[in-house]
Amino acid sequence: MGELSWVHWAIVALVFVVLFGAKKLPDAARGIGQSMRIFRAEMRADDTKPAVAPTEDTAASVAPQSSAPQASATTQPPTAAPGH
Repeated sequence: MGELSWVHWAIVALVFVVLFGAKKLPDAARGIGQSMRIFRAEMRADDTKPAVAPTEDTAASVAPQSSAPQASATTQPPTAAPGH
């Protein structure tokens, strides 16, 4: 019951032709093919690109944090006057 027979695929194809028209289907398929080709090429390029290791310039630009706590001014919210 979970399998699609050739009759099911024929009905799906007929629905696509009716919805999109016979002229737009080849253009849509061509566009999807080009998109998939570009996607695969980018995925291959990403796999071959070496990971960037941190250099001395980037390590030196990060300032070390001091362990001494910094004094910060804390303000308390104003209190209401008695009787208000």
